[in-house]
Amino acid sequence: MRESRQPDIVYRPRGRPPGTRSGAHRGRESGGLGTFRDQVPFLRLPDARRIDVRATLRDPFEGTVVRRFEARTPIEVWALVDLSASMRFSGEADRGVLASDFCRGLAASATRIGDPFGLIGCDGGVREDVFLPASRARSQVAAVSRRLADAACTGDRADGFLAAARRLTGRPKMVFLISDFRWPEPLIAEVFAALSLHDLVPVVLGDTAEAEGLPEWGLLELDDLEGAGRRVVFMRPALRRRWIAREAARAESLRRIATAHGRPPFRLAGRFDPDAVSRHLLGT
Repeated sequence: MRESRQPDIVYRPRGRPPGTRSGAHRGRESGGLGTFRDQVPFLRLPDARRIDVRATLRDPFEGTVVRRFEARTPIEVWALVDLSASMRFSGEADRGVLASDFCRGLAASATRIGDPFGLIGCDGGVREDVFLPASRARSQVAAVSRRLADAACTGDRADGFLAAARRLTGRPKMVFLISDFRWPEPLIAEVFAALSLHDLVPVVLGDTAEAEGLPEWGLLELDDLEGAGRRVVFMRPALRRRWIAREAARAESLRRIATAHGRPPFRLAGRFDPDAVSRHLLGT
C-alpha cells in the first residue's frame, strides 16, 4: 500500500516577483502564457499572435487590440535556521527536530512547484556545514535532512544572521527565519531590517514547558544552554505570573518588530503541521 504524502506548505509571495522564467507565481511581467491580464493597443504590445479579433472589431477608433497575459514566475525560497545552543531545548518537542521537519517540508513544497530552495544555518557566524545553495532539485529534501541532522548547536550568539542577509542579494526572495528568537531585542531589529527587502516569514519555535507548563509551586532546576550554568529556582504563584508576563512581553516585542519589516510570526510548537503553516501564510 502506498504511503500517503505529507500535505504541501502552500505559500503566496507578497507582491509580484520579477523575472521571465516560467514558474508558479504571479509575476510582474507579461508573457504568452498565464492568466489573462488585460487588453492593450497593438502598438504597445506588437505581437500578432495575441490579437483579439472581437475587441479589434468593436474598437470605435479602428485600432488593433491584443490580449496581454500575466506571466507566471518562480521565486527563490530560503530557510535561515538558528543553530545557537538554545536550540537544543527539548520540552514538549525537540526544537532541533521541529526545525528539521519544517525545513524538509518547505524544501519538498518549494521544489515540487519549481521554486529553488536554499538553506543557511547560523550561530555566531554562517555555518558553512549547514549551507545549501538554492536549487530546484528534489534531492534538496534529503540534503536538508543530512545537514540539519549533523549540525551541532553550541554557539552562544546569533550574529551570523546578519552575514546570511548579506548573502541574499539580488532579486527579492521568500525567506523563512526559523529560531526561538532568544536574542537581544536590538539584534532582532537589526536582523529583520537587514532582511526587509525580502518577503520575510519569522517562524518561532516555542514550547508550552517554557511558560504555560510551569507549576504554581515547586523547585525547578534551570539549565542555561548558552553557558551560564544551572540554578535552582523556587517557583511560586507570583514568580510564575511574572515569568508568564515576561514571555508575553517578549512575544509582543517580536510581533511588533516582525510586522514592521514583513509578516507576523508563525509559532511552531509541539509538532509540524503543514496545513497550519499554509493557513498562516495565506492569511497574512
